[in-house]
Amino acid sequence: MSAFLFVVPPLTGHVNPAVGVAARLTARGHRVAWACADPALVRRLAGADAQVFGCAGPVPGAEGVVRPPDLRGAEALKFLWEWYLLPLADAMAPGVRAAAEAFRPDVVVADQQAFAGALVAERLGLPWATSATTSAEFSGAYDGLPKVAVWLGKRLTELRARIGDPSGTADPRSSPHLLLVFSTPELIGPQAPLAPHIHYVGPSLAGRPAGSGFPWERLDQGRAKVLVTLGTANADAGGRFLAECRTALGERADRVQAVIADPGGLLAVPADDKDVLVVPSVPQLPLLERADAVVCHAGHNTVCEALWHGVPLVVAPIRDDQPVVAGQVVDAGAGVRVRFGRVRADRLGAALDTVLTDPVHRAAAARIRTAFRAAGGAQAAAAHLERLAAESR
Repeated sequence: MSAFLFVVPPLTGHVNPAVGVAARLTARGHRVAWACADPALVRRLAGADAQVFGCAGPVPGAEGVVRPPDLRGAEALKFLWEWYLLPLADAMAPGVRAAAEAFRPDVVVADQQAFAGALVAERLGLPWATSATTSAEFSGAYDGLPKVAVWLGKRLTELRARIGDPSGTADPRSSPHLLLVFSTPELIGPQAPLAPHIHYVGPSLAGRPAGSGFPWERLDQGRAKVLVTLGTANADAGGRFLAECRTALGERADRVQAVIADPGGLLAVPADDKDVLVVPSVPQLPLLERADAVVCHAGHNTVCEALWHGVPLVVAPIRDDQPVVAGQVVDAGAGVRVRFGRVRADRLGAALDTVLTDPVHRAAAARIRTAFRAAGGAQAAAAHLERLAAESR
């Protein structure tokens, strides 16, 4: 039996992929614990019995870490690093170290944006694996931005001097011991790096609570189903876009029924509307089993979950890694890209008609679905972690 400490940022899209892996390890008799700045989030996603070591650190949406919704491109990336990721690493480091000393893990599993996990493990001499919950950095995310790449490298060097081993050389976003990528080259494309320690395991979808209260009885089996979602971190930026989606989908109500996730309550839609169902949250995985298309922000989790089900997409990236992931979708032939900030209902409707009717997009989505399911998901990731623990003894 081995012990695994998962170090994750307080972000749903980064915790969710690790949940299935942790559940597999627990089912095989291993000990699992978590370190996170939001223990309640981990327990909500991983189960009330999860052993979670709390850490200090900013939580998205809290005072001081609310990103202006109109930030895009390099400015948005700089804000993310300067005001969130780097402060999060500094704040989490003492708690991660205390968790490692109390739990005594054989392996630390560090999310690629929870730098404290990698650097504390490095300082303590513990083997660590990277949980790569987005593949953007493996497919040219910083191509054309050499100054940004240099700036990021300097910030990570300074961070290592504060909380890691100053003599270390590994990039805390990419473990030299084991890199688990929750995607496959069929989506990432030809730039996907290959090395013995890199394993493409596809999406990890197991062990997630489905929630309750969704009006399944209102779904019309005679119409195509379209899910519209901007994820859990973009409620502040989505009002205009969701309104355009509602118009476009309403115009196709004779053949399409829409489900729009609206956590911010931005849309005023009658509760008994049979054509456009607007709800604060959706049971995404069970709903995707019935969906014919997805309109989204190109968040890595949402894209991979849709393609796991063979569902083509209309992608409207907002910021961060989303433009890169959107490019992956388009290059793979599994969807159509539109401009988040400027697209209108007519263009959205045309893009939606394309993915619903063009067999090329559906065939590409099915090809990626096959690759994802063959990759092994949470079960494969758990097996790789077991091997790393055994090799490190």
